Amino acid sequence: MKALIQRVRRASVEVEDRTVGAIDHGLLALVGVEKGDDETAADRLLHKLLHYRVFADNQDKMNLNVQQAGGGLLLVPQFTLAADTRKGLRPSFSSAAPPAEGDRLFHYLLDQARQRHAPVASGEFGANMQVALINDGPVTFMLES
Repeated sequence: MKALIQRVRRASVEVEDRTVGAIDHGLLALVGVEKGDDETAADRLLHKLLHYRVFADNQDKMNLNVQQAGGGLLLVPQFTLAADTRKGLRPSFSSAAPPAEGDRLFHYLLDQARQRHAPVASGEFGANMQVALINDGPVTFMLES
């Protein structure tokens, strides 16, 4: 599993003109599920999401994680992160997990996140989503489990 994380001042996800998830200060994580991923991979990714130090401490150093900073977590499923872009001019999605497995593992990650942190919000798997954010920094990292 992989996640493109962005430290945000606020972020939200809309589906059909209704907000389905929103956070203020925190992390927006675009989450991709690949073939072969399992609950262990989801658990490792969640550990990184909750403990990766991207928030400033009193000396303005990135030493705090989302929990220490009191931030929210917005998880957005994005199968395009699993694309292979090494060849040609069109992405290949052969490494992406099948939709049913991607949905299952994304919801597993979401459930585990909600048990360990608050607030946690999410987008909708398989939906056409509009994501709005104010990137703080900007600070953006790719995490892989």
